[in-house]
Amino acid sequence: MTRRLPLPLTRSVRGRTTLSATLVVVLALAVGSAVLVTTLNHSLTRAADDQAQTRVLDLAAQAAAGELPATVRGIGDDSLAQVVGSDGRVLAASDSLVGAPAVSSFVPDGTGPVDRTMRNLPDDEESEDYRVWALRTDTPQGPAVVYVGPSLEQAQEATTQLVRTLFVGLPLLALGLAWLIWLVVGRALRPVEAIRHEVASMGARQLDRRVPVPDTEDEVAALARTMNQMLARLETAEARERAFLANASHDLQSPLTVFRTELEVALAHPDVADWSATARTLQAEGGRMESLVQDLLYLATSAEPVNRPRPGLVDLDDVVQEEVTRARSSTAVGVGTRVTAAPVRGHRDDLARMVRNLLDNAVRHAVSRVEVTLVEDAGTVTLSVEDDGPGVPDEHRDRVFDRFFRGDPARDRSSPGTGLGLAIVRAVAEEHRGSVDLAGPARFEVTLPTA
Repeated sequence: MTRRLPLPLTRSVRGRTTLSATLVVVLALAVGSAVLVTTLNHSLTRAADDQAQTRVLDLAAQAAAGELPATVRGIGDDSLAQVVGSDGRVLAASDSLVGAPAVSSFVPDGTGPVDRTMRNLPDDEESEDYRVWALRTDTPQGPAVVYVGPSLEQAQEATTQLVRTLFVGLPLLALGLAWLIWLVVGRALRPVEAIRHEVASMGARQLDRRVPVPDTEDEVAALARTMNQMLARLETAEARERAFLANASHDLQSPLTVFRTELEVALAHPDVADWSATARTLQAEGGRMESLVQDLLYLATSAEPVNRPRPGLVDLDDVVQEEVTRARSSTAVGVGTRVTAAPVRGHRDDLARMVRNLLDNAVRHAVSRVEVTLVEDAGTVTLSVEDDGPGVPDEHRDRVFDRFFRGDPARDRSSPGTGLGLAIVRAVAEEHRGSVDLAGPARFEVTLPTA
């Protein structure tokens, strides 16, 4: 057995699924991380702004009441505060701005806090950027402006730390996720590999084997059941093919054996041989062999529409009448008819073969009478052929249309039939988009669509 080489990663279902799922998840995580970083930065900035606005209003109220402390506290470690009079004198300041000049000469026009980004403001021995809120107010010393603002570095540091964490964590998460997907997909595809391995190990004569069906009741289990059904059909077809070949060989061998025996006997005793009787025997066996070959040829080519003429309009009632006339001329069995006009679309020769086979089968098994009925109703044509013979036993009803089937278990080859007549009837009916059924113990019905 040829060893199965592993497929490249991008060509295997497992590899493609893992890569695709990982890429989708990584993309989703990247988008989510961007949203998270943006949301965090916005939230931190908004919280700092809310705190600064609250504190600037408090300081403005204290300044208006003349209760402004010299050193402003309670504004946060990374924030500044300063109250500057109209003459530029600093009236109050936070710890980081004690002794420092006014941070700005900006005076807001309205009555509410206004924000400004101020850069390189002093922060102990360093300088930083601040988002400062300014509010104009009146004090006992005259007009003043209150400045309160958080450092921009606070939100930037938190955001930067989150970005660093995500930069390290996301690749590790993606790798772990890819490994997990690889394992899960591999486990899901394990029954598929078992099915593939079982089918690959089957030989041409091992169609009785079946692939394992997982107990998951999912698509893979449905695939396994479908595969087993296909194998069962192949096994049945292969068995029918062997039986077909054996039966065809046997039925062809019988007339050939008679040919050889008759000729050998006649040639061994030419003086006493009855050459006329020998010729009649050979003629009869030749006709039997010709009929068998024609039936085999039809069954072999009926499923191949290559080079077949297009179906035409056929008066099935005329075909039935012609075949009934032929049957009456060659048998003592009475053949009654009840025929109405029945136009169908198809091949006249094939339809004639179908009717002829039904009549031959009925005449061969009838005791004294065969009844043929042809009626048209609601877009269908029904041909019924019934004889007064013993009929088909119940145990043979399912096999009566099989090729080479004979009801006699001993397969009496002296019978003039080839065992292919009813199989041809079914093939012709199906070719003309119809069907044939055993409607009674000795009644066959063919249903065809009208033209």
